[in-house]
Amino acid sequence: MDIQEIIVVEGKDDTTAVKRATGADTIETNGSAISDETLRRIAHAQKKRGVIVFTDPDYPGRRIRAIIEERVPGVKHAFLAKAKTIAKNGKGLGIEHACDADIREALSNVYTLADSKIEEQITLEDLMTAKLIGHPQSKIRRDRLGEILNIGMTNGKQLHKRLMMFQITTLQFAQAIQALDQEDTHV
Repeated sequence: MDIQEIIVVEGKDDTTAVKRATGADTIETNGSAISDETLRRIAHAQKKRGVIVFTDPDYPGRRIRAIIEERVPGVKHAFLAKAKTIAKNGKGLGIEHACDADIREALSNVYTLADSKIEEQITLEDLMTAKLIGHPQSKIRRDRLGEILNIGMTNGKQLHKRLMMFQITTLQFAQAIQALDQEDTHV
């Protein structure tokens, strides 16, 4: 893969996995206690080559992503499903445990946050109708939708925000829900 942007990851093992899968350059945050110096390096990288934030699908990873979004506008985001980041022994979670093909796929499905003045295309009512909020299976369906659309795992409120931020169209949403519904009938 030929990736121009610099990939922001959490640690050395993530860098090893990304370099093995893509050869891309990385910046490590060294966990969720992201320093001002690291944020300055990320901002500089964003100006020079662009940045893709590629953190673990857990709370610290989401926290790092939020801090970077706030301080460095215009960064891109890549997501990996939690199931694809679990260690073979089941005792760990992270980008470093993902296979090369999954890393390449995640980095080929990158999103850039849109301006805050976005028109709502998918309403909370749409999310309820699609059983993504207010339904016993909502969490499972949201997690799977996040995989299908490559927008990561979310709770109900975050899902609505992320669908708007990443400008997911009603057509993309409808196709993803159709795929979800077909999976449900085959279970």
